[in-house]
Amino acid sequence: MAIKNRKEYRRHRIKLRIRKLISGTAEQPRLTVFRSNKQIYAQIINDLEGKTLVSASSRMPEAGETPMAKIEQAKVVGKLIAERAKAAGIERVVFDRNGYLYHGRVKSLAEAAREGGLKF
Repeated sequence: MAIKNRKEYRRHRIKLRIRKLISGTAEQPRLTVFRSNKQIYAQIINDLEGKTLVSASSRMPEAGETPMAKIEQAKVVGKLIAERAKAAGIERVVFDRNGYLYHGRVKSLAEAAREGGLKF
């Protein structure tokens, strides 16, 4: 994999270090977060089968069309992923911060998912 710059390379190494320890199963899938400059995405993945069970993002119409702060977007996505996980029968997940620091948008998404009923 060609890494463009030092920042991406650093995050990629952290991501590999985390993924070495975390894996999603059918009983406890992995909740992973991807954060771009403008949007935030969340997926619940069963790594044994290699399938995405549930996903949510700030680009979905359910997340709201009105402009809002990025941390507020992350809270909405966290609640949305928790609702969809509950509908799919998922209660426990393993949180994968995907190499990002646990603060700001990643933290607000995780806390909103916990408030929505996911346990991790």
